[in-house]
Amino acid sequence: MALNPKIFKAYDIRGVYQKDLDEEGMEKIIRAIFTFFSKKLNKNNFTVGLGYDMRLSSPSLFKVAKNVFIEAGATVINLDLISTPSFYFAVSKYHYNAGVQITASHNPKEYAGLKFVLNTPQGLLKIGKPTGMQEIKQMAIKGVKISKSQPGTVIKKTGIVQDEIKNALHYFDNPSIKPFKIVADPANGMGAIYIQKLAKYLPIKLVKMNFDLDGSFPAHQADPMQPENLVDLQKRVLEEKADLGLAPDGDGDRLFIIDEKGKVVTPSIITSILAQELLKKYPGSKVIVDQKYYLTTKKHVEANGGELLISRTGHAYVTQLMNQTQAILGGEGSAHYFYREIGGAESQVMTIVGLLKMLSEQNKPLSEVADSFKVSYESGDMNFVIENVEPVLAMLRNDYAKGELSTLDGVAIDFPDWRLTARSSNTEPLLRVTVESKNPQLTRQKAVEITKKVLYRGGKLKTGGH
Repeated sequence: MALNPKIFKAYDIRGVYQKDLDEEGMEKIIRAIFTFFSKKLNKNNFTVGLGYDMRLSSPSLFKVAKNVFIEAGATVINLDLISTPSFYFAVSKYHYNAGVQITASHNPKEYAGLKFVLNTPQGLLKIGKPTGMQEIKQMAIKGVKISKSQPGTVIKKTGIVQDEIKNALHYFDNPSIKPFKIVADPANGMGAIYIQKLAKYLPIKLVKMNFDLDGSFPAHQADPMQPENLVDLQKRVLEEKADLGLAPDGDGDRLFIIDEKGKVVTPSIITSILAQELLKKYPGSKVIVDQKYYLTTKKHVEANGGELLISRTGHAYVTQLMNQTQAILGGEGSAHYFYREIGGAESQVMTIVGLLKMLSEQNKPLSEVADSFKVSYESGDMNFVIENVEPVLAMLRNDYAKGELSTLDGVAIDFPDWRLTARSSNTEPLLRVTVESKNPQLTRQKAVEITKKVLYRGGKLKTGGH
């Protein structure tokens, strides 16, 4: 089967299994990745951590990847069934040269894919558009031959999540955690593994929803960015009178958090809470957020003596900037949380431990703590299906020319009392628009105003997405 060039995305590879990507295609991709890695590392017998998620296609694709790497002479560290953040932890902390994770993240069940990283002295380098994806794409489509060498070996690694949890507890100074009641809904995805194990190390009562790993996603899509996928969890938090709710996505690298009133706590508030915690320990450090929303985090980072940096949206871009600047923490509006401690990559075990530590010390409900951190009112992503994004971006630049313009990623325009961002999605044919201000009415008013302008120019409003 010919490889579909469209599966090579901004920061991973994803396509429909058996239509865009199959075992034959995987072989071509892994040959290209091996060639890329061996060139960067200047050797063939490098160590590569190899893991996979619970998708129905993943074991078969994993087997292909393992065989190609062994034939080519690499030492494969079999990480087995693993969440993406636990995969990052393993590659970073056990000092493997590189890593490949077979996953299609939060995409629907038909999808398959992979994420891959190189270990560098600065941290983990996620391979994406600016860091080698084009080269890998060209090699995979054209086909590359690998010269015969001494076959590599396979080493099975166990105990990764336990090490990850112990590391997080140590990092947060072995905090005294109160006996919280927590409801978690990993949507039959990989977050179930680290949440279940973490509950054994902490005095928490865990109420489990959809914990059986199942790549057919029988309960609902494993995408907590879509509000409908949080409804059951929000209801259950209220019914159980729980302290909070946890909703990771399919591969576990994003984590949405629900307060005891059943409301979503925005990622900018979670990032602010974590920043306050970490700036006590590492004063004067840098914290990174993507440009969608930064008013809340900026206030708390600066109030705690830190420096806020703005990244392009996209987990690979945030990790890249984390490593360039040695920032201590990163947070994205889509609920990715990044740590210097994990080579600049995500760890939701760290996020949960850091949040529970702060809640234990404050001895207040999460909703009260969240309210005390809230600075701005965020519109949420407004997604428009539109053929040509550029004329709309030009219109916004023109209509809001009095504001301060940034073109780091699409457009961001700041006024004294509100701001907007608009950018093409890295993963879908969409224009994503956000509005943020310190006044809820102003946020609503500007969101409606901009929506009308985009609809007038042929955009169609789409619900959900990230």
